[in-house]
Amino acid sequence: MNVWIAIGVTAVSCYAVKLAGLLVPAGVLERPLVERLAALLPVALLAALTAQQTFADGRALVLDARAAGVAAAAVALMLRAPFLLVVAAAVVVTAGVRAIGG
Repeated sequence: MNVWIAIGVTAVSCYAVKLAGLLVPAGVLERPLVERLAALLPVALLAALTAQQTFADGRALVLDARAAGVAAAAVALMLRAPFLLVVAAAVVVTAGVRAIGG
């Protein structure tokens, strides 16, 4: 039953956050600082999620095949490769490191 309580609280919280966003006056949202933060926030969240998924394993920091894949993707991005090639490079390098390292 605790799971359903958590689901209900999460659903109500999500609705409250959406409602709070709709109730913010337009003048507040048009400030330059708020616009810059709104533009940068998704990038920062995606970078944090990527770092957490790449370098964390439970409560420990790890350097494994995932880090090699992210490094390969970064190199492909610096070379201005198309997105599918970036993903393919990350997949191939990650699989290769896992195949070699076991």
